[in-house]
Amino acid sequence: MNEPVLPEFPAPGERLASSHANADTLTLLARRRSTTAVALAEPGPSPDQVEQLIGIAGRVPDHGKLAPWRFVVFEGEARGSFGQVLAKVFSANNPKATPDQVEAEAGRFNRAPLVIAVISNVIENHKIPEWEQVLSAGAACQNMLIAASAMGFGAQWLTEWYAYDPYVKDALGLRSGERIAGFVYVGTAPDEPVERTRPKPHIGRWKA
Repeated sequence: MNEPVLPEFPAPGERLASSHANADTLTLLARRRSTTAVALAEPGPSPDQVEQLIGIAGRVPDHGKLAPWRFVVFEGEARGSFGQVLAKVFSANNPKATPDQVEAEAGRFNRAPLVIAVISNVIENHKIPEWEQVLSAGAACQNMLIAASAMGFGAQWLTEWYAYDPYVKDALGLRSGERIAGFVYVGTAPDEPVERTRPKPHIGRWKA
């Protein structure tokens, strides 16, 4: 894969366009489709692309300029290392689990070349409501999915059981007010995903 030239981020104080009319962007948004993590393969993003993904993830609405999110990157051997943590916790929670089930948990993060944990880092007792801070972390996940697609990669945003397990959270060093917004899996999709049936959006119109 030929790595595209990555755009530069604006400098603080730089004047930016108020809009970016771009038919390609609209097409991407209209046709973006997640690729299941198990279907992702090498190659994954380069170090520069990973940095760009995270930078774009942070360019979301952020009331109060709190940056209520942080990121943990899993690449290479780190994926298997963290998989051993998952396997240990899974075994403790499920003493009747079979060796195959434990092995499957150990391989969770090996499903894709890159996994990025998006941590919702809520600042408690702040004038900005916690809900708005949580929504900002969700927007960071979505920005990352869109950026990955624009770079030519497949991606999937998952939580699964380990996003909610207290022992896994401890292993990741989560502090008070922090939750896992999701794990974003990124890699090359060998096949094109098939569009699923989507519910029709409910649209209400206020009548004056």
